[in-house]
Amino acid sequence: MAAFNPSITSGSSSVSDSESTASGKRSLKCFFILVALLEPYTYICSNPGKEMRTELIAAFNVWINVPPEDLAIITKVVKMLHTASLLVDDIEDDSVLRRGEPVAHKIFGIPATINCANYVYFMALDELSKIPNPKMLSIFIETGGLLRLAVKLMQAAAGDTCQEDYVPMVELIGIHFQIRDDYLNLESTQYSNNKGFCEDLTEGKFSFPIIHSIRADTKSRKLLNILKQKPTEPELKVYAVNLMKATKTFEYCRKRMAFYEERARKELQRLGGNPRLEKIIDLLSVPDPAVNADKDMVPIFASSSETQK
Repeated sequence: MAAFNPSITSGSSSVSDSESTASGKRSLKCFFILVALLEPYTYICSNPGKEMRTELIAAFNVWINVPPEDLAIITKVVKMLHTASLLVDDIEDDSVLRRGEPVAHKIFGIPATINCANYVYFMALDELSKIPNPKMLSIFIETGGLLRLAVKLMQAAAGDTCQEDYVPMVELIGIHFQIRDDYLNLESTQYSNNKGFCEDLTEGKFSFPIIHSIRADTKSRKLLNILKQKPTEPELKVYAVNLMKATKTFEYCRKRMAFYEERARKELQRLGGNPRLEKIIDLLSVPDPAVNADKDMVPIFASSSETQK
């Protein structure tokens, strides 16, 4: 958007004065339209999360060493994409709360929120174009997964100074993070306060623990039938959680998290160590002394797509 400069030189003609005024009015109108368009995005940004992705980018930069200006742009782009995706996710899931506050589409409406999210995607692309590197656009378009995208952009920005591929490392963290998120949705009191009690059940979501429980007891259709109803009643949700406990689903989740955490720590050491990243892995850890990681267990959720792009 062009900046409006209201100053007019003494030698300007009346036509120039008129054109300048009209241009200024159009610019001002565009500004207010843009402010209105971005209201859902501004709203969700006013209640930030834990900035885990920003911390991960900073941690990986200990290894990759991206120029500060480029790193700031990549960090901003990833944050914009993540925030915009939350706007859409909440619509798709018909969520009620996000970080303990009403979701954006319940305040601004679904059409306005979708328009806003789509616009932010293109804002992120425009922001990324500030880095004069032809690889950035192709990586942006071709890469799925925000954490993977962040590391690939960083490696491209670092150029020949980055000889190691850090994508496998970030994939391990990403899988662990997703299992942990699904697990906490059904097990964590703090998560319930921020998102709602067992919200994945209300959304009818086939999350990692729910898939495991259904597969672990194929003779019973109770959990599947409850999930189809998208329950809101706490009593029915508690019953569903007890069904999952009976199939040792949460124990299984802890084993899988321990498995991927162990692999991530080994990869971290192979790459030469990184205290900042190690601290993040410590924070993401969900300890359970009674359960040990089982290296022979086969993931039920980590499909081949997890290691692509």
